[in-house]
Amino acid sequence: METTDTPPPPAPDAVPRHGVPEEPPVRKTGPGGRRRPRKSGEGRTLNAFSHGMLVLWAFMVVMPLLWAVMTSFKTDREIFTAPWSLPASPQFENWARAWSQAHMSDYFLNTVLVVGGSLTGTMLLGSMAAYVLARFEFPGNRFLYFLFIGGMSFPVILALVPLFYVLNNLALLNTLHGLILTYIAYSLPFTVFFLTAFFRTLPTTVAEAALIDGASHARTFFQVMLPMARPGLISVGIFNFLGQWNQYMLPTVLNTDPERKVLSQGLVQLAVSQGYKGDWSGLFAGLVMAMLPVLAAYIVFQRQVVAGLTAGALK
Repeated sequence: METTDTPPPPAPDAVPRHGVPEEPPVRKTGPGGRRRPRKSGEGRTLNAFSHGMLVLWAFMVVMPLLWAVMTSFKTDREIFTAPWSLPASPQFENWARAWSQAHMSDYFLNTVLVVGGSLTGTMLLGSMAAYVLARFEFPGNRFLYFLFIGGMSFPVILALVPLFYVLNNLALLNTLHGLILTYIAYSLPFTVFFLTAFFRTLPTTVAEAALIDGASHARTFFQVMLPMARPGLISVGIFNFLGQWNQYMLPTVLNTDPERKVLSQGLVQLAVSQGYKGDWSGLFAGLVMAMLPVLAAYIVFQRQVVAGLTAGALK
């Protein structure tokens, strides 16, 4: 006796309605197959609040810079009568007067020489010390590392008097190379601290492969590890550049020669002298001159700065 298997009845969800088969509901998923969470009202409110604070912060930072640039092209009368309006006609002679008569050209050249020499020395010595502390184990490694960290917590103002006498005894007082050495010593602790953590995130297999191929430790460092550490070097280089370019306390105490003053000293002297003469337009022109290199450096290297700061977190 033959029996026939009857198919099971279709599931209720699969029964077509009005002759049209229903499609299964589509679930919104994010990366990795996970369900994409819906944004709640609280999340949208927090997002709008954070964006609003960022816009407010950008306005508070950008507006004084734009106002200083705009004021540098005004006459002294326009600065006091219409401080928030655009200049009637741009006064380019303000910049020429500040550059030549106020000796901003001399101050700018001295600052470029000092910051260029100190930044080169800081990055070279700091990267070498950080690489050794991050990659090699030897007695006293941790002691030297914490010694550099301790240098970050030491107030510079407490070292001004000893620095003055040390540079005076070494015949380095009121000299540009004496100021360069001081800037290097001032910037090394932060540089070593930052780069030591960055070198630890780099893969060791690349350095080991270079050593196996016959490269020396110096060649491995300069040709292999330094190019890999470029984001970190640019980040700490920008921070050192900002600190050294705007440094005022150290050159005021250690560099009193009028012919060797840097921009920060020159701006103070310009503010005092122009305050008596009433040449406020020349003062704003000199201020913008000192401000432009810093802004240009950050605008050019802003992506590298962010990449260097987030490299350790991403790895």
